[in-house]
Amino acid sequence: MDGFDFSFFNVRLLDVIDIFLVAIIIYYIYNLIRGTIAVNILIGLFIIYLAYLVVKQSHMRLLTEIFGGFISVGSIALIVVFQQEIRRFLIHIGKNISFRRNRKLWTLFLGKKEIEKDNTARLKPIVDACRSMSKSHTGALIVFSKFFDEEYYQNSGEFIDAEISKRLLESIFHKNSPLHDGALVIVDFRIKTASCILPLSDSEDLPLQFGLRHRAGIGVTEMSDAVAVIVSEETGEISYAKQGNVNMNITHEELERLLNEDV
Repeated sequence: MDGFDFSFFNVRLLDVIDIFLVAIIIYYIYNLIRGTIAVNILIGLFIIYLAYLVVKQSHMRLLTEIFGGFISVGSIALIVVFQQEIRRFLIHIGKNISFRRNRKLWTLFLGKKEIEKDNTARLKPIVDACRSMSKSHTGALIVFSKFFDEEYYQNSGEFIDAEISKRLLESIFHKNSPLHDGALVIVDFRIKTASCILPLSDSEDLPLQFGLRHRAGIGVTEMSDAVAVIVSEETGEISYAKQGNVNMNITHEELERLLNEDV
């Protein structure tokens, strides 16, 4: 037994914590890219790296140079290919740290019931409009954003900057309105733009019946910290999208509760 070195079994507490934190990060990243085309890209990159190791060990110089050149710029390629996922990852981190703390701070000073009561009054015309459009099978896509990104929203839509009202929302999404296609963006309880073109979700796990409106609503929540309310033109069902996930066929009471929590 004296001929064997077991010094590598000397595991410190910090090593265990290190492994645990890395596992959490890997699991979190996997949840972000699960069901998207990014998984296939990551598998392709892993296969290329394995091929590089094989040709390098086989002393195949030409292929080694080719794969080696690709691997040498791998970090830059990863940033370019996974820019959406990196953006989503950083947004989630910032949101979980700052927004939740601020919400707890406001709850501490003002009281939870007072905040919810104020939001309920301000959300009433939105919930009433969604109820009306659901009954009439009027398609709608309403995005609630924490801040107004002019390059992201205004360049693809019509700038409005108006107060929210039930009639205005119904007028915008009326089938004969020139603004009914695309998304309506609300920031700080003001209608900022309408008829916005949003990026579509590339998730492979979405139901087949989801059309462009649903995919756009889910896509904007994957790319930012916004939430989206989608009213189906075919069924009249109301869906709620957040962080790339969607709750289908929710009631008006559930819609009001979800908006109270997130807006």
